[in-house]
Amino acid sequence: MHHKSDSDVTSLAPSSPRSPKPPVYFVQSPSRDSNDGDKSCAMQATPAFNSPVESPSHPSYGRHSRASSASRVSGSLKGSRKRSNDKGWPECKVIEEEGDYNGLYGEKGFSRRCQILMALLGFVVIFSIFCLILWGASRPYKARVTVKSLAVHNFYYGEGSDVTGVPTKMLTTNCSLRMSVYNPATFFGIQVSSTTISLMYSDIAVATGQLKKYYQPRKSHRNVTVNIQGLKVPLYGAGASLEVDDTSGGVPVTLVFEVRSRGSVVGKLVRTKHRKRISCSMDVDSRKTKIITLKASSCTYK
Repeated sequence: MHHKSDSDVTSLAPSSPRSPKPPVYFVQSPSRDSNDGDKSCAMQATPAFNSPVESPSHPSYGRHSRASSASRVSGSLKGSRKRSNDKGWPECKVIEEEGDYNGLYGEKGFSRRCQILMALLGFVVIFSIFCLILWGASRPYKARVTVKSLAVHNFYYGEGSDVTGVPTKMLTTNCSLRMSVYNPATFFGIQVSSTTISLMYSDIAVATGQLKKYYQPRKSHRNVTVNIQGLKVPLYGAGASLEVDDTSGGVPVTLVFEVRSRGSVVGKLVRTKHRKRISCSMDVDSRKTKIITLKASSCTYK
């Protein structure tokens, strides 16, 4: 059955010396789409035939040629996979070749967040240092307060009774305090105010007043006047010594108050606050009204 005729041998003779050409394969890198990856794998496994002799429909394509072609295909596939792996190309498995891009993108996002946080932190630190420097530079600029005089408009006492009906001596006082305030700061203004200004006689506040809050610009002087008055203030036991003091040339009184200054260097972020406690001693003559000039030795500033 396998004997060939002379015509068959004659027809096949010219083609016998021709050696078969190896099959050509196309290798493509896999894409990100899973379907494209399957197609690329299929394209790697499909041989390309360049001549009719290598075609499966040719009579010489027998079992032996099929087996050798299969072996060549498998070997070529292994070689192509090996070459692709050597070149850095992953194998045709979509999950393995694609990898987890979320981790890569997440790392970039985390890095950007870190950079933003570091920039904000650096800005806060630099701004804090700048504010601290300004605060330290503004500390020496304290408001300078000088008490000039006390004008006594009315100072008299008489018999009376307090709200409970207890008889005692009553003192009525009306004075005007004049003082000077200087702001030495070169780059910020100050808000000036005071606590209650008290005129004390034997530990009793016989007259009170308060400086109204105001704004004073930088490098400026200002003279302020505060009205101090007390109406029928009961003296109780201290009233017994009032006549003795009055006959001796004056009633000893003490002026006690505190001046407060607040400077806004950088808005509400950087502020400086200073307090100066002032105490002035003097004698008031109840028989006549006059302006009492206060010397530097008459007052203490703390």
